Amino acid sequence: MEASSSKPRPSASIPSCTELELRLANSHERDLRDLEDRWSMNDWKQPDDKSNPSAASSKPAVNQAREVPTGTAVRIKYNHSLAIRWMHWINFPLLVVMIYSGLLIYWADSQHEGLNAHRVYRVGFGSWTLFRLFPPWFYNNLHLKFQLAKGLGYHFFFMWFFALNGMAYVLYTFFSGEWRPTRHSFVEAIKVTLHDLGLSKRHPPQRKFNGAQQIAYTGVILMGAGSLLTGLAIYKPTQLHVLTALLGGYETARGFHFWLTIAYVGFFLVHVVQVIRAGWNNFRAMIIGYEISPDKMAKHEEVPDEQSISPS
Repeated sequence: MEASSSKPRPSASIPSCTELELRLANSHERDLRDLEDRWSMNDWKQPDDKSNPSAASSKPAVNQAREVPTGTAVRIKYNHSLAIRWMHWINFPLLVVMIYSGLLIYWADSQHEGLNAHRVYRVGFGSWTLFRLFPPWFYNNLHLKFQLAKGLGYHFFFMWFFALNGMAYVLYTFFSGEWRPTRHSFVEAIKVTLHDLGLSKRHPPQRKFNGAQQIAYTGVILMGAGSLLTGLAIYKPTQLHVLTALLGGYETARGFHFWLTIAYVGFFLVHVVQVIRAGWNNFRAMIIGYEISPDKMAKHEEVPDEQSISPS
């Protein structure tokens, strides 16, 4: 009875259809996992950067190429750390607010359609004036009149965030070695400038920060320190009378503070032009940290800090 009631079992050497389907499904699942792992960035190794240990711990190594069935590949190059990107994009709106609130304050010193315009906000020499900055139409069209209290409040509140972000940037670049100008930076900066102006056909060295950028960013840091010191001197001229005196007095400190702001605007305009010239890939790198471009190198060629990834 027991032998007759038992169901026949398939032979061990001949798998059933269900077993074959299960094996195929498992094999397909393993292939999908392998594909996912190959695209995952978690398996990137840290670079062996002996010259900059701190940078080696903060960026993934991209140093191997992978073949693709379609014959296409992209290169991913690590450009900007998360800290640099955060401080860059935090500084941008802070600087805009500081300049905007400063304009509200400047209007109060040159109100009544310029009749009482201060001598600081002009271009000239001695008593001779070539032209005054911020004419009446400027304030009228931007609706910047009669907002002195608002300008003072914004300026004195956001200046602390601007100062803290600037100090964090200086400390990070100093300890991480993100960039430092060298004695060759000035010569290289001249070559870069001549090339950008179309006066030289010789291409400057292609690296993360060229000489012109090193000097420009160093200058921005010095400008930021100058804005902070002159701002404190005119914010608390009595309590910080020693600082105010070292800067040449209240009126001189105001002049320095104002023209440093004009220099910021000039740097910003040049910076935007350079970003446009560099293209979308360079701008995207300041957002996601990486430059992504078509791979032009051999398939299995080892490249420090770069990796060719293919959609296999």
